[in-house]
Amino acid sequence: MKVYDTVVIGSGAGGLATAICLARAGQKVLVLEQHYVPGGWCHSFFLKGQRFCPGVHYIGLLDKGQSTRDLYEGLGIANDLVFFRMNEKAYEHCWIGDKRIDMPAGVAQLKERLKDHFPAEQKSIDKYLTLVKNVSDQLQLIPKMKGFWDNITIPFRTPQMGKYSLFSLKRVIDWHIQDPLLKAVLNVQCGDHGLPPYRASFPVHCAVMSHYFDGAFYPMGGGGGIVKAMTNAYKRHGGELRTSAPVQKILIKNKEAYGVLLANGEEIHSKNVVSNADPTITYLSLVGKEHISKGLVKKLSKTKYSVTSLILFLTLDMDVKAAGFDSGNIWVLRDADIDGLYQSMIATNILDGDEFPAAFVSCTTLKDPASFNGRYHNIEVVTYIEYESFKQFNTVDDHHGDAYTRFKDRITEKLLNNVEKMIPGARNHVVQAELGTPKTNQYYINATEGNVYGTEKTLTQVGPFGFKNKSEIKNLYLCGASTLSHGVAGATHSGILTASSMLNCSTDDLMQPGTEQHLRIYDAEDSTHWPPWLHQKIADRKRRFKEMV
Repeated sequence: MKVYDTVVIGSGAGGLATAICLARAGQKVLVLEQHYVPGGWCHSFFLKGQRFCPGVHYIGLLDKGQSTRDLYEGLGIANDLVFFRMNEKAYEHCWIGDKRIDMPAGVAQLKERLKDHFPAEQKSIDKYLTLVKNVSDQLQLIPKMKGFWDNITIPFRTPQMGKYSLFSLKRVIDWHIQDPLLKAVLNVQCGDHGLPPYRASFPVHCAVMSHYFDGAFYPMGGGGGIVKAMTNAYKRHGGELRTSAPVQKILIKNKEAYGVLLANGEEIHSKNVVSNADPTITYLSLVGKEHISKGLVKKLSKTKYSVTSLILFLTLDMDVKAAGFDSGNIWVLRDADIDGLYQSMIATNILDGDEFPAAFVSCTTLKDPASFNGRYHNIEVVTYIEYESFKQFNTVDDHHGDAYTRFKDRITEKLLNNVEKMIPGARNHVVQAELGTPKTNQYYINATEGNVYGTEKTLTQVGPFGFKNKSEIKNLYLCGASTLSHGVAGATHSGILTASSMLNCSTDDLMQPGTEQHLRIYDAEDSTHWPPWLHQKIADRKRRFKEMV
């Protein structure tokens, strides 16, 4: 039997980041993926020739010297990546009731934009956004502190973080902002962690907001572009990847992991096992309750997972630019009461009403111009619900039958009503409309209750209260959205942290940028500075599409 140094279960951003670092350090590594394509939430897929991505909608901090760019250059994957800068004047469009407020790139620009809309709140806007940035900066400083002196000076170097770390987003924003509409604009990115203001951790929300303060970017090829770059780098260092290889059990003996058992009965032995699955799947399904402590069993029983989602993958045969769309995302809210909207969205009877109270809408063919065939535009419409809404479809037969199809069709009609309000006449131009549900998330991503952000990012489940990368079982490690942080960048960072723990080194030791790594970024809204190869790529795509039709 071939024995590996490490087997990684799951090929999401966290698992692949761990695998790259370990393979680069000389380990013999095997990544196992239950889906037929790698990537987890980052994977891209095609429907009738049109590309979609379920989990990557935008990424921040990619300018020179910023953390996500350093991350990709340090992993040695930057040369294989191309990103498009989304609309700098409005990377987020906030459609709240009948109000339209755009969020531009740059903190100074954001402050001025908000002051124009809310002149009575000028001082409050300055103070609040400065606080958000300070808390985020101090949050990122904490893991970098080392040694006795750093530990002694933490309270003095992170004063705002210490003061506000145990409060909810609602509590802090209520202390600073009065206008309900302004609160809604500043809280609109709650959708990026999946919690309403009254339950969200203020530091987590600060981290999300500051991640996009300097604007947003979208990868060419969607999330699949990132996965391709990561798998290429991993394989260059001798790593092996197997898809359609679901793991049935993690092999444990004397409180020590020594390999995995695949669903086909094959045993694979290794010195270490890394799980990119969430903690419930890892500990209760793959390890087994009999192998973990009572304390961990109790923690798992109290663990809550993030919201699950409905995603409409929509192709329209029309000029969506003429309808007012651009490369910026659109957050559509029925009103400014985000806490109330979340309560409405998680109502168990999701078939009530003609449309959903809130949705996230983006056009991938405008964010990634290289994917546009000259005629069809692809749009992703996301809204959040509770898993209980799909509780009647608990078996494979249940969610592949006629009742499930009718249930999906009714939901699709509601989401199309949301789209119709944004793009009048869109129904007459639908080429395809396919719905992803919590059951889809479970089937393809193997996420507990179809969750989209791992564990809930509440005060009691993040930081020191969250799940650690190193487990209580010897040689078993975790990575992904339920450990360090969620999102593409957060999950990738978690994978590097796991590898550093396994190799007994710092995360900085694992980042090897080198002068040969250069991330390419082009403006999605302005083609004048695109290189010839990109113009040619787009022209070839349009030509091939014309030949097909």
